[in-house]
Amino acid sequence: MSVNLLIDHKCPQCGAPAVLTETDRLFTCEFCRVKSYLLSDGVFRYLLPDNAPEGKSLFYLPYWRFKGMVFSCVPDGVRQKFIDVSSQALVSSHFPVSLGFRSQTLKLRFVTPDTEGRFLPINRSFDEMMKIQEQNISLPLPKPIYHQAHIGELLSLIYAPFYIEDRLYDAVLNEPIGYPLPEEWDQTLETAGKSQWGLDFLPTLCPDCGWDLEGPRDTLVLLCRNCNSAWKAGQSRLNRLKFGHMALNTDSPFPILYLPFWRIKAEMEGLTLDTYADLAKAANLPVVAKTEWQDIPYRFFTPAFKIRPQTFLPLATKMTLSLPQETTVDHVPTEEIYPVNLTVEDAVESLKVILADFIKPRTVIYPRLSEINLIPQSYFLVYVPFIRGHHNLTQPTYNVSILNSQLTLAKHL
Repeated sequence: MSVNLLIDHKCPQCGAPAVLTETDRLFTCEFCRVKSYLLSDGVFRYLLPDNAPEGKSLFYLPYWRFKGMVFSCVPDGVRQKFIDVSSQALVSSHFPVSLGFRSQTLKLRFVTPDTEGRFLPINRSFDEMMKIQEQNISLPLPKPIYHQAHIGELLSLIYAPFYIEDRLYDAVLNEPIGYPLPEEWDQTLETAGKSQWGLDFLPTLCPDCGWDLEGPRDTLVLLCRNCNSAWKAGQSRLNRLKFGHMALNTDSPFPILYLPFWRIKAEMEGLTLDTYADLAKAANLPVVAKTEWQDIPYRFFTPAFKIRPQTFLPLATKMTLSLPQETTVDHVPTEEIYPVNLTVEDAVESLKVILADFIKPRTVIYPRLSEINLIPQSYFLVYVPFIRGHHNLTQPTYNVSILNSQLTLAKHL
């Protein structure tokens, strides 16, 4: 199982030390109690710790790190896989091709403009790296592969430290790893310079009323119980988010947990799918079509929280085919709320995979998947109530159930 990176950090307000995980976005200092939301210009960037002798001139080689779900549409259905990989972002045969388990076993630090050392530039894009990974993932899969999607991806750059004496040294182990670098590397090293990347910190006060915003450490959406609003981070500020929650239409002696879902309206090109009647026909649902279904627009419902891929897709498909129609209540529920930790961009990426999971007949539709485009028109965050039993979370209205242990395991995704 994958684990989250551990990152040494200092409070931007008082300088007190703290340890974060890579999924943390909301930081609360244990000393000054100031809460801040972490923002980045691009992907987050980290350093492996070095053990080099004092006075050594360090330079850092960049590695892409990808952690997330990969779904592949193949002739017998949709295959899923969770991957956690790293690969050179600057291609060179003189350095290790990946970080191995180092990123999971060592405490990292954020890169800052004050970080000592020189940072080598990137010459392999993330897309190029993922094409190589997709080839590796695709090798055991049946062919042809009609469509692939990356969902819930956690992408970062991790810099590994090196230095040169008579030869190249790995500064983490403080050991030589090869022969002297060739002369042309002198020119490459000349392109290395100081880091210009750094973190930004947003105060977690409601932009509307000034109240303290709430959320767990890994949340992507902050809630204000004072003015019943929801906020997600933009490039340099918090943006208001349309949201609501569904009421639970039954009494329960067990506690309630509200799970977040993205409800997405999408225009479809290459396939007729405008109403719930079209949806029921495309999925070959074992029900008698009702006349009023012709007037009900379909919506995709996809989890706004991370969960293992074997659970994510069936849950998204079942919720989409159930087509929840209840009117939502536009205020923050009083019961426990599970954090939003899957972006709406990931939800949009999942739409074609969800379609492929329920569409019939596959032999006709799958070869046309590349021609089908789903264009998102609008989205809405919906909190759906689940009854927390001893072993399962259950949504009685839509007959949906999730093992409690799945949410526990999801903390490592």
